[in-house]
Amino acid sequence: MASIVSIRKKSKAGRKTEELRDSLWPDLDKALLWDSHSEEGYTPVPRTMPIIIKIIDDLTKGTPAGNTYFELWCRARAEMYVSLGAAGSLATHSGYSGQRAVRQWQDRIELLAELGLIRIKGGSAGKYAHAVVLNPHQIIRRLREEANKGISSEKYDALVERANEIGSTDFKNPPKTDSAPPVTPSAAGGS
Repeated sequence: MASIVSIRKKSKAGRKTEELRDSLWPDLDKALLWDSHSEEGYTPVPRTMPIIIKIIDDLTKGTPAGNTYFELWCRARAEMYVSLGAAGSLATHSGYSGQRAVRQWQDRIELLAELGLIRIKGGSAGKYAHAVVLNPHQIIRRLREEANKGISSEKYDALVERANEIGSTDFKNPPKTDSAPPVTPSAAGGS
């Protein structure tokens, strides 16, 4: 069976990159390349993810949560929902081990929720049963606009630059919010 890549027409940039790769490594066995189009178990990852992980680690200084966020991202499908019921596996895959692995993972989940990068809900698996993973660009942008001291100008500027470079519009338009509008005294029944 032909792979999806061979069926799908490659972009001009993709063809040029492939030609360059083939000229640099003419003896390369293409079976050794990771092919996200023909294999199962892949997820789209923003090209800004390395910077996002570093910013998350800076925001959670002393208890870095970047790998935990990335593990959630890798488990989420298009709906950006993750079941948190398998806490032991999630903790291990996030890089924690030993007797305190699940507790360390739960601490990071809590930090990610406090930052607004994820939202969690309880369920039959306990306090940490379900999560939705939010757009990290929009959340980091909001945190920066709120003058969060944990985001360095250098890393934020690098994130914006890379996002623009890859065609993301998250930093060009006004930030999106899904929170309720602020309650004004007249709307709350006050004077």
